[in-house]
Amino acid sequence: MDPVEAFQTLDMRVGRIVRCEANEAARKPSYKMWVDLGEPPEGLGVRQSSAQIVDLYSAEDLTGRLVIAAVNLGSRRIAGFKSEVLVMGVPDETGRVVLLEPQREVPLGAKVF
Repeated sequence: MDPVEAFQTLDMRVGRIVRCEANEAARKPSYKMWVDLGEPPEGLGVRQSSAQIVDLYSAEDLTGRLVIAAVNLGSRRIAGFKSEVLVMGVPDETGRVVLLEPQREVPLGAKVF
């Protein structure tokens, strides 16, 4: 598979965090998030995600924020919470996760290419 085909197998979409709360059952501090990925049929509706991003973000700061999420990696149960999408980020100089986000408002569910 060439690199372009490999990249195209990953489905990344723009979403908005509509709800965020601490996952009290997690061993490492993390959040339970609900991400709106747009209205079907183009969008995917609201999906859940778990993320260890408490170092740089409060639950209040995250609510309403646009994010990039990988949506076709399958789901996992993390500390009793079903995580359906992976919110994307990169580490800063000390390893804390910095979220990837669009620079401007764009339609929810828009595909990253």
